[in-house]
Amino acid sequence: MKTYKLFSALAIMGFMNAGMSQIQPDVSPILAADKAPNKKFEISDCFNRKYYPVGPKMFQYIPGTEYYTLLEDNTLNVYNAKTKTKANFNVGSKSEFADLFQDFLNANPTATYKDAKISGIPMFKWLNSYKQDGKIFKMTAYFQAKNHVFLFKISQEGEKINKNIDYFTSLPENIDIQEIADNTGVHAHPIFQTLKVTGLNIAWVSDNQILIKNHINENVKITSDGGKGIVYGQSVHRNEFGINKGLFWATDGSKLAFYRMDERRVTDYPLFSIAERPAKPSTIKYPMAGDSSHTVTIGLYNLLTNKTIYLNTSGQYDQYLTNVTWSPDGNSIYVAIVNREQNEMSLNQYSAQDGSLMKTLFTHKHPKYIEPENGPLFVPNSNTDFIWQSELDGFNHLYLYSKGQLSQITTGKWEITDVYGFDKSGQYLIVNSTRSNKADVNSEDPTSRCPLAIQWSKPKNAPIVLFPNLTGTHNIISNCESGFIGSLFSNLTRPGMAISLNVDERIKETISHKISDKPEHRIYVSQNPIEEFILGEVSLSQLNHNGITLHTRTFFPPNFDQTKKYPVVVYLYGGPHAQMVTNTWLGGGQLWMHYMAQKGYIVFTVDNRGSSHRGLEFENATHRQLGTLEMEDQLFALNYLKSQQYVDSNRVGVHGWSFGGFMTTSLMTRKPRAYKVGVAGGPVIDWSLYEIMYTERYMDKPSENPEGYDANNLLNHAGNLKGRLLMIHGADDDVVVWQHSLKFVQKSVGAMNTNLDYYVYPGHKHNVVGPDRAHLYKKITQYFFDYL
Repeated sequence: MKTYKLFSALAIMGFMNAGMSQIQPDVSPILAADKAPNKKFEISDCFNRKYYPVGPKMFQYIPGTEYYTLLEDNTLNVYNAKTKTKANFNVGSKSEFADLFQDFLNANPTATYKDAKISGIPMFKWLNSYKQDGKIFKMTAYFQAKNHVFLFKISQEGEKINKNIDYFTSLPENIDIQEIADNTGVHAHPIFQTLKVTGLNIAWVSDNQILIKNHINENVKITSDGGKGIVYGQSVHRNEFGINKGLFWATDGSKLAFYRMDERRVTDYPLFSIAERPAKPSTIKYPMAGDSSHTVTIGLYNLLTNKTIYLNTSGQYDQYLTNVTWSPDGNSIYVAIVNREQNEMSLNQYSAQDGSLMKTLFTHKHPKYIEPENGPLFVPNSNTDFIWQSELDGFNHLYLYSKGQLSQITTGKWEITDVYGFDKSGQYLIVNSTRSNKADVNSEDPTSRCPLAIQWSKPKNAPIVLFPNLTGTHNIISNCESGFIGSLFSNLTRPGMAISLNVDERIKETISHKISDKPEHRIYVSQNPIEEFILGEVSLSQLNHNGITLHTRTFFPPNFDQTKKYPVVVYLYGGPHAQMVTNTWLGGGQLWMHYMAQKGYIVFTVDNRGSSHRGLEFENATHRQLGTLEMEDQLFALNYLKSQQYVDSNRVGVHGWSFGGFMTTSLMTRKPRAYKVGVAGGPVIDWSLYEIMYTERYMDKPSENPEGYDANNLLNHAGNLKGRLLMIHGADDDVVVWQHSLKFVQKSVGAMNTNLDYYVYPGHKHNVVGPDRAHLYKKITQYFFDYL
């Protein structure tokens, strides 16, 4: 199950005590509060935004420049990252924007978008900039007000600043902008993904049809058979393989590639709305493991010829078309094709003129599974050579494809997690990684993220660590081509800060072996929002399980006393594509963990085998037996907990959602009495009822692996439940469908097992979000109070 589908917003944190190695954050501590902490959390506080760190508002680079913007005191200011000073102009204040927008509307009295009136500074996304004599003189951004999109330009003529809105359009309701570019052909980094402007053309999806509004304000429908099982322009394959969009523009904006998904072979699955009398049924397409799947094809629409062709992706009807990528010249398109068995991938190049297969560049196979999630990244000034990410050596690393060959660029027992682009020289590739940030140590630090500059054409040169003085997690704001990048940084003790980095200076420093803080500019520091609360310690540590390192995280009660006995709540996820234990603020956990610690509970998490960012062997060890090795690691950690003098071994509970709900139910039924109390949310109960794409990767088809499906089918263990288990499900869940937990209830009743309690959230899908989330955690918390 993908993290974004089956991952609870809550996670729990690390571990510190005898026999475990403790991770020490490599930063200065936060200053103590002015007065002694004296507050305790209420449940409602745990979901109140004011108790979470506030980051910089509208911190964005203007593409291709050393300028960035910050929203400060209702003014959107522009700063020069090179000089670390405010520029001699600002984008505008709240009143300036309101006046500008109102003037624009007054100049167009027949416009139908007066409902788009803004009350403050809109959320801009910068697109590009133009320079003259080396100085910026025009910048372009866009913003959205309701269903209207506006291009905004600011230019400088000497000391005079001009601001105007020169393009607008009205779109259907509820259209989300995904990617946008203006008529220069300079494209922004993809932002969301359903809408894109190129020139004066906008493409979007409405009622399963793709439409384009052209420069003379005409709507052109480029598809006609959408609906009734045909889906256009949307994410396909249930969002696996890194797919998160369905429209793909060529670099020059003259061609649009799009997904077409035929779901007519897929079984209808019923959902019910209780808002009407009587309840109203609806259906979704839900392909369960082993059943018929959908068929995906890729179309190309040429805006210049007004013609559509389809790529000749011949093969199995249910193969996966992934990692769609245009060549820089727009003459060809690359697609990674994965067979349904997910053990073979071929990267194919297709002609953008007629859709024919030009060649297969390479094919990779794996005895368990293969999962490409990133398409080619073409090197500067080339339409043929590109960077490819692969786990060929067991860790996700970079490879250069050139002259028909793949050659490895990065190596080591650590992973590339993100690739942002090339620096302005084109010689270095800016990436994020799980590598240690110590320049001379080629080893992993999987709980942190270490940005690197990789000299891709000289793989023997060591990676350059971009933030050697800051150990923790960096989330990069990309602006590589300007020579600057930004980082939103946090670690276990620091809520967060925003940093602008001069990449060129850092590279020169590293080469000369003179590292300093000079290239870094800390532009924003988040305040500790919970400094007035009485808090216990949060720690990250490690366990060694038969030579395998398992990372853990723990919340301790305030005034922790090792001579006392404390109950423990274990929070877990445990599945692929998720990592609970991270060197981030609060170790990646949430305030509910502090709340429980204040109530006298230790809250603990361990990332077992099968979880991400530890290499392929660590993740795929669970292949064909989801749940078995994960339980083994969790039980090892449980035994360690129970061996500690301060743990009440008779009072250990477990809680998780999605895969974590599956794990919670597994531990409560397959190892009865190991945990006293469990709370399982949205749990998978029978893998044969879960979707094809995810399940068949990790379990193969039910007909191919009957033993694995049977061993981990929790319906077979419902009668074994000894402790108290609360199971929770959203009635409209379209990820782990309600049928899972209902069948478990049915089995429990049939087994005369009354230890199961059950709660449903009508109207909620896979997780309980919004105002009801506080209710959810009141329910969970009270269950532990009552039975643990």
